[in-house]
Amino acid sequence: MPEDLDRFAVLPGGTRVCYRVDGPVDGVPVLLVAGLAEDLTTWSERFVSALTATGYRVIRMDNRDCGRSTYATTPAPNTLRQLLARPRKDAYTLADMAADTAQLIEHLGIGPVHLVGRSMGGMIAQTVAARYPHLVTTLTSLYSTTGDTKVGQPAPSTWVLISAPPPKDRVGAVRSHLRMTAHLSGTAYPIDEAEESAHAVATYERTAGDAVAGTSRQLQAIQASGDRTAEIAGITAPTLVINGDRDLIVAPSGGDATAAAIPGARHVVIPGMGHHLPDALALRIADLVVGHLERAVAR
Repeated sequence: MPEDLDRFAVLPGGTRVCYRVDGPVDGVPVLLVAGLAEDLTTWSERFVSALTATGYRVIRMDNRDCGRSTYATTPAPNTLRQLLARPRKDAYTLADMAADTAQLIEHLGIGPVHLVGRSMGGMIAQTVAARYPHLVTTLTSLYSTTGDTKVGQPAPSTWVLISAPPPKDRVGAVRSHLRMTAHLSGTAYPIDEAEESAHAVATYERTAGDAVAGTSRQLQAIQASGDRTAEIAGITAPTLVINGDRDLIVAPSGGDATAAAIPGARHVVIPGMGHHLPDALALRIADLVVGHLERAVAR
């Protein structure tokens, strides 16, 4: 069973984080941080294998409120609060999620690491690089943004889907995943429905808590963190920013702003790509990441 590969770490803050490790024991560590409502399986085996094939040791983690990691006990914000971006006073923030990531690195004794984050995971990875520079060798921020509300905002059509009633069962979860992923996938890389359906089922079955509430709290964490432009301007790790030009949830301006804020960042925009990393792009993105890591180490 794939779940047999799951490992767990109880962090100093009390969060129990689920993670998996792939690749050679002596490989240089690469930590992958997933996005909003995404568990560690969202990083496809093709993408992970492309990294391990070049000798890297890949660690994937479930963020808090997702997958098999700890689910918060605080109430989820209601839809109106989310639409108005008014987080509850008991909301956790991206800084708290970054602390989870940093504590996992320290728990495993693998720092510094090459850090790769996608979407919300890119925001978390940026925060780790800014606040814990001794733990980060390089940063890769994939279709993410800075928190500045003037950039990287979702299209109105995306807010309609986000505001739809949550699924009530596995069939509904699969349909919701297909609908959202097809919407976000861009123009050049349509989804593989069979592949995405299988992924949605696997995610549904390994979710250990209330996924709807967890997603709401994660979105609230983004909103509670505000504009992080000034903070990420202090990042010293060599940084690669990747995004597509057809992203309907983190507009391409978010990638532009991220690259502009981080000193010396390299920016790659992929035509026709949306807010999705399908297997059709896995090798290309992996090549960009590996090239970035190798250039940084060669400096």
